[in-house]
Amino acid sequence: MKKIALLLLLLTFGVSGIKAQKFAYVDTQYILDNIPEYKMSQKQLDELAQKWQKEIETKVGEIDRLYKSYQTDAVLLPEDIKKQREEEILQKEKDLNKLKKKRFGKDGDLFKKRQELIKPLQDRIYTAIKDMADQRGYSVIFDRAGSLSILYASERYDKSDAILETLGYSAGGDEDSGSSKRKK
Repeated sequence: MKKIALLLLLLTFGVSGIKAQKFAYVDTQYILDNIPEYKMSQKQLDELAQKWQKEIETKVGEIDRLYKSYQTDAVLLPEDIKKQREEEILQKEKDLNKLKKKRFGKDGDLFKKRQELIKPLQDRIYTAIKDMADQRGYSVIFDRAGSLSILYASERYDKSDAILETLGYSAGGDEDSGSSKRKK
């Protein structure tokens, strides 16, 4: 009997605790798309990526020319010269792979530049979300832009525009953003 009473008491307080929790969601990609600094940073990253991709394509073209030249001349070349040219081609391929990794690898130049340009914006957004959660008593704020699947969410729980306002921006200020102004 005491166990049942204790269980009922725990369930009563447990359910009332759940009812008191408040939830909201934001779309961080939508927020970023409405921040001009993000657009400028993204443009700068795209330009760097294109520049570095052209650099890599130039090296690939150079290796292709060396290889075609080697194939054409291979029949006429002495064995030691063949081996030397093969090693030269292999070294250039290794250098190319190093360059690809340096520019586009996990900790490459593009990653570092993205961290330098985008991370401060993401940190500001996170801080604004955390402050809103603290001030308005939200227990959980979901990110609609992430891998979390939200099958349905009422627009009244979307706090993305409030975060933009907190950061000093307005939604849909730029027609090029690709995002539409949200309904409140």
